[in-house]
Formats: sequence, C-alpha cells, structure tokens
Amino acid sequence: MSLPSRIEILGAHEDRFEEVLTPEALAFLARLHDRFAGRRAELLAERGRRAAALAAGGTLDFLPETRAVREDLGWRVAGAGPGLEDRRVEITGPPERRMTVNALNSGAKVWLADFEDATSPTWHNLVSGQLNLIDAIERRIDETTPDGRRYRIGAAPATIVVRPRGWHLDEQHLLIDGRPAVGALVDFGLYLFHCGKRQIERGSGPYFYLPKLENHLEARLWNDVFTLAQAELGIPHGTVRATVLIETITAAFEMDEILHELREHAAGLNAGRWDYLFSLIKNFAQHGPRYVLPDRATLTMTQPFMRAYTDLLVRTCHRRGAHAIGGMAAAIPQRDPAANETALTKVRADKEREAGDGFDGSWVAHPGLVDTCRTAFDAVLGDRPNQLERTREDVEVSAADLLGVQRLTAGLPTEQGLRSNVAVALRYLVAWLNGSGAVAVFGLMEDVATAEIARCQLWQWQHHCTRLTGGSLATPDLVRRLIDRERSTLLAEGADPAPVDDAVRILEEAALGAELPPFLTTDAYARHLVRIRTAA
Repeated sequence: MSLPSRIEILGAHEDRFEEVLTPEALAFLARLHDRFAGRRAELLAERGRRAAALAAGGTLDFLPETRAVREDLGWRVAGAGPGLEDRRVEITGPPERRMTVNALNSGAKVWLADFEDATSPTWHNLVSGQLNLIDAIERRIDETTPDGRRYRIGAAPATIVVRPRGWHLDEQHLLIDGRPAVGALVDFGLYLFHCGKRQIERGSGPYFYLPKLENHLEARLWNDVFTLAQAELGIPHGTVRATVLIETITAAFEMDEILHELREHAAGLNAGRWDYLFSLIKNFAQHGPRYVLPDRATLTMTQPFMRAYTDLLVRTCHRRGAHAIGGMAAAIPQRDPAANETALTKVRADKEREAGDGFDGSWVAHPGLVDTCRTAFDAVLGDRPNQLERTREDVEVSAADLLGVQRLTAGLPTEQGLRSNVAVALRYLVAWLNGSGAVAVFGLMEDVATAEIARCQLWQWQHHCTRLTGGSLATPDLVRRLIDRERSTLLAEGADPAPVDDAVRILEEAALGAELPPFLTTDAYARHLVRIRTAA
C-alpha cells in the first residue's frame, strides 16, 4: 500500500487493515490535521491555564460575555437526524466484533460505539473497531463460534452513534509530518470517510457523541471540523449530528453556549455523570476539606448538586429543541437472583427518576438492562418519541447550586470506600493494559471514567489526610498498604504479574504524587500501549 509521503504508520499491520487505512482516507486525515491541530493545541493550553487558576483557589460562574446567547430564546438546534428521533434506550460499549452484534441486536434504540472511555486504545482495537463498523453497516458480520453461538445483525438494529476520543488524546501509532495525529480526528475522520455516505444511503447518518468538552470554544472547533469534513467529502452541510456529553464541571456552566456553537449539527446533550464527578473532584481537589466528597457509591443523582446539574441540562436542551439523554446505569445482571433483583431495583429507580425529570432517554452498559430502561421511559413517553415539549420552566439553577457539594446528604468517606477505590482502579488498569476498556468489577461495568473517580478520590483523601468513618486517617502509607494488599490478591487469583506491577506503578503515580495528573491514561498510553512495529 502506497501511503501519502507525509504519513507514517507505526502500528503493526493486521488482516484487512488496508481497508481502513487507505491512502485516500489518510490524506483526508492529514487535511483535517493541517486545519485543526494548531487550534486544538491552543485550546489544550487554555485548559491548563484554567485548571491552574482553579487549583490556586479560583471558582466558576456563568460567563457574562455570553449572557446574550443564554437569554436569547429565538435560536434552536438542528435536532434529531433520521433514526435519532427516539432515543429512550441507548446502549454503550466498545466496537469489538461480538459487542457490535450484541449491541445492535439488544433492542436499544441507539448504540454508542465507543472509541473513548470503553476502549483500551491499542492500535488493534482502534483500527479493527473501524473495520467492524464498516462490516456492521454492510451486514458482513455473520460468524459462529466453536461453542455454536451465532453472531449476526438482525433486521432492526440500533442506530449507530460513534464516540471519538477526547481532544486531549494523541494517536502515536500514526504520524503526520513526524508528529502524532490527533486521536479525536483519527476516530472521527476514519468513520466519516468510510461510513458517512454509507449511513446516508441507508436512511441514517453519520452521528457522533463528543466527549470531555470543557467550554464552548472546544465545541466551536468541532463544528468547524464538521463543516470542513462534510465539504471535503461531498456530504450535505448539517448532515452530521452531534450529541455533547456534559461531563466536565466547566462545561456545565456553558451548556447553552455549547449548543449554540454546534446548532447546525447539534442533536442533544448527555449527562455524563461519572466523568462529571471526576471533573468536579479533579478541579477542586486542592481546595481543602470543604470539597472532599464521600464514597462514590453515595454520590447518587439524588444529591442536590447533581440534581441541579441534570435539571439544568434538561431545561437547556428542551428550550433549544435538543434531546436530553440521561446517565449510565453501570450495574450488570447478576447470577444470584437476590443480588440481581437488588441491582435491577436500583437501575429501575434511576431510570424512572430520569424519565420523570424530563429526559428523553438514558444509557445502559449491558443488554440485560435494556428492558428495564425501556419500561421506565415507556411509562412516561408512551408512543411519543421524546418529551421535548417539557421545557422545565420551573428550574432555576445558580453557580452555587452546581458547586454546592457542602449540601451533601451523604457522610464521611469510609475505609470500605478507600479499599474499593484501590481495588476498582487497580483491577481496571490491569484489564486496560491487557486491551480491555470496559470491565466488570464487583457487579458494575467500569470504564476509564470510574477509574478516574477512584484515583482522584485517593489523591484527594490522602492529600488532605481526610478522617474516615471510624476515626482513621487516609494517609499515603495507608493507600500504599491497600495497593500492596490488592496486588497480592490479584496475583493469588492468577493474574499476570507484569501488567499488575505496571498498574501498581501507574496508580501510585496518579494517586500519591505531589501533583494530581489531569488524566490517568495519557502517560500510561504512551508508556505501555504504544507498540511500534519493527522492520522484518
């Protein structure tokens, strides 16, 4: 295969990769890189400056300079594209081949094909994921496993919405002019190039979830990417639809502005609850004990500061004609009947609350939860595809409401919470290093977002020497002892020592260092997942 001279692929070649990494597709990526890599770098630098200001004691408020955008009720977004009108159940997962079939056949209305938090970003996972999406659209997946299980896409599959990586991530297996490509542009560009027109021909469209945005200028960058990419590929302007995850505390103050920037392409917003908690903890971790949050298990959506966030999201979306999509149900079905009923009861209550609050749909992480979520939304929606008419004019949310962690109805962090954070983070990292990005741990489907919460809480609790229930203190020595104990448990369970020890080093650096790293996986990716091919 003859590649454009500016492009070098360092990842190993595998069967059929040439169908994805065509010279034309790579040249398209290079054009996107030329136009937008510089602006992306500037926006990431601005992220760093803002984070430093918050760490130094700064706070957040709604932007005075964009007040006119928030107060102008005359503008609306493009809204749903074909196949996105009804989103009452969305299932998430990595675009692995069998997951692709199971998700599309799950009965959910939408499948979020996730190249971000649910995918370990190995070169194999990223390129084969693109290939699986092409095969899914072309109905070329039909295989039977040795134990007799057949994987074949049914007659009414879910609508595909792709989540590319966030702006902060590079793709070091693909160099443009000697520099790593922008991961988000690689994921977006390859899918749009190969599948955009295919989806349009089948009555759907190229749809995306946009993760980790921190402000409306980052949304503006995505809108400009969409505009150029559609023109380059001969796709009508506005065909792309984007749903933005409001999963950073800074973005929560700019929901209107984000929709306004993307209004020609916007379909909705999503309450990305786990990353939102991670962002809140990360940005205020150095502010002292008043921002110390208790165990993750107690940080439910009924907490006042979380209700303020979700109520504001529904109100903002519906008065702009955008879908409001609820958060992840991380529980997975259990073999034990009593444990399973407990898990389903929690999921049912969560989805009933979301439907009652005005959301148009919600996420599940397992096909076994699709019926539970659908039943909750059917009870409110009936035959209607959504409840956009419910504009929640009763909602008034202030900056103090969004930042009001002092109004928690939960108590202190617990020793069990500390142990759980260590176990979840370490077990997830081991799986991630082994190539799996969505992992069942202790009855929950964990991904990067939940591992981020765990390690940020570990850092925050030990940094402030937080008193736990029972009177003990969270100290670096205690965290290290718990990490050593969990390492021993994993080895006793038969885990490979090499990835376990790598995971220990990653967690200790991320949870016990003098500074809190902005992301858990950026350095870990470069040090452990980048596999450069060698000459034959």
